[in-house]
Amino acid sequence: MRNKYLTMLFGRFKPNRKGILYMFRIIIIMLIIFAEIQAAGSEKAVLYEPAVLRHDDAFSRTASPLAQGSHLKVFIPSLPYIYISHAINGALFRPANNQKGWQFDMAEDYRQINDMVYEFKLRKGVRFQDGTPFNADMVILNMEYFIQAPFLWSKTHLVFDGAEKIDDYSVRFYLKEKYGQFINDLIWLQFYTPAYLEKFGWNGKSTCPNLAEPGNYGLGPYILEQGYIEGNRQTKKAVLKANPDYWNKDYPKIQTITIYTELDTEEALKKILYQEGELDIMPIPFSRKVETILSPYAKVITAPSTNNWAVHFNLRNGNKRLLEKSVRIALNQAIDQENLLNFVYDTEGIAKPTLASPLFPGVKNAVKTIRPRSELGNPGLPEEQEQLRTVLNGLCLKVLTQERFMFLWKGIEYQLGRAGVSLEFEITKSEKDIFAQLLTTNAGKNTKNWDMLIWANDDWYYNHPWSAFLVYRTHDSWSTIFPDPVLDNYIDRMFITRTGTPEFETSVETIIKHVHDNAYMLYVPAPNQVMAVNKEVVFNPYKMACMPLWEIELTKDHYSVRQGNYPEKLKNPVQIVRFKADQNSVIVKHNN
Repeated sequence: MRNKYLTMLFGRFKPNRKGILYMFRIIIIMLIIFAEIQAAGSEKAVLYEPAVLRHDDAFSRTASPLAQGSHLKVFIPSLPYIYISHAINGALFRPANNQKGWQFDMAEDYRQINDMVYEFKLRKGVRFQDGTPFNADMVILNMEYFIQAPFLWSKTHLVFDGAEKIDDYSVRFYLKEKYGQFINDLIWLQFYTPAYLEKFGWNGKSTCPNLAEPGNYGLGPYILEQGYIEGNRQTKKAVLKANPDYWNKDYPKIQTITIYTELDTEEALKKILYQEGELDIMPIPFSRKVETILSPYAKVITAPSTNNWAVHFNLRNGNKRLLEKSVRIALNQAIDQENLLNFVYDTEGIAKPTLASPLFPGVKNAVKTIRPRSELGNPGLPEEQEQLRTVLNGLCLKVLTQERFMFLWKGIEYQLGRAGVSLEFEITKSEKDIFAQLLTTNAGKNTKNWDMLIWANDDWYYNHPWSAFLVYRTHDSWSTIFPDPVLDNYIDRMFITRTGTPEFETSVETIIKHVHDNAYMLYVPAPNQVMAVNKEVVFNPYKMACMPLWEIELTKDHYSVRQGNYPEKLKNPVQIVRFKADQNSVIVKHNN
């Protein structure tokens, strides 16, 4: 019976056809199969009506802010310390869904006196979570600790030349040289209480910020009450409690938030789709959208994003054949990004010839002329596959991956397999296991042999491609590229420029062309944000690696605040909620 439907729906379907027709057919198949499975278990066949999708009306039924018992549960498998830090800590600026990528936080205003001097007016009447007043003295103290053990993924520690107190609520920062990325860096110069600084200082790690232990150490809308989350170490669960003294009385809106960092994907899907009260938000494999829509407790939210999935070649101590540029080029030629978008991403993404998302400033213009290598030919043709097999010559590569990416690797494995490449997988649920190898390979201190590795290089730099270009700086611990002084010089030039200038556009294009010509990584499409969200949660995702936990709301029918059973009518499927690229408006469509 199912074969009949598949033949009927896909008999003339071409692999490169995109868009609405493809998605519509997939949904029809899933609904037919779902009906047949239900009918198969009964003695008498039952006719099923087509599913009717209702509009998402959660925003019209919101509960009171900080309603008694309100509790949100979130699974963040990648960069959890990045996604939640601005809910706990405060900095001069914080991420925002606007054109700049940031808004004021502990600063109320600033002025750039010249290329190397910035002055900031601080917000008055703010206290740390332990009651310590926040003022210019606290900024100076934090910068003193920062410079002793700074983060090293930018140039701030090299160009910073000191901070000066102008008055109780004004500070001036001095730089040694022009540095166009300084404002973006300030988003990560977060402030801590003297008690925290005395105990931990700044960590001096490749990953930041500090969330080393629970306590009243920050300035944010939530207090880290249980667990710890850093890039290289984390508990499987962390618990956040609303800060009753937060300076902005509009936030937060939920009393308790539990963060999970190391769930198995299938385990997490079961919790959010079929077990009410277990989980509220999680990223999902794109192929699970239909199942999510049909579940009684979840809906699908999608949005364009500046996030990226970094697939590294180990050009330090991996398979020696990867040092051959022709091999790296052939591997990228074998990846048909259009087919990945259709059959693995379910059209939820954008093809690109580099690591950085085309939605980044500078990148969007560069990718108009620099395209993925598979677009220069057709890797599906037998003659091209034979050419690729000749170059790749039965290459076998060891892959280190987080379990959440196996749905993508299945597509990559199939495509590379046509070119005669085989993959051996080592799989982990924990991102910290990936970072343990990634961040030691540049220095040759990795403890596992690997040839390819993937991690969610989501946009933690907020509307600036440095979050992606970081891995191109070949002397940085985040890079697994062999030394390339030319590329490092290109990146140093970009540090000087500022987004929105012709110099910045030229610099970005130069970098992209260089890494594209050398095929330094395996490039896959940039993903959209695709999440399963409890039907009684109001959540507008940011396009970058920041989950605005303080903005999220629950309805009166959420399991943590309602009395009684969940109304049956609310279990009906909800239309996919699709956010536009401008992030200031939302369009709601059927799951087309």
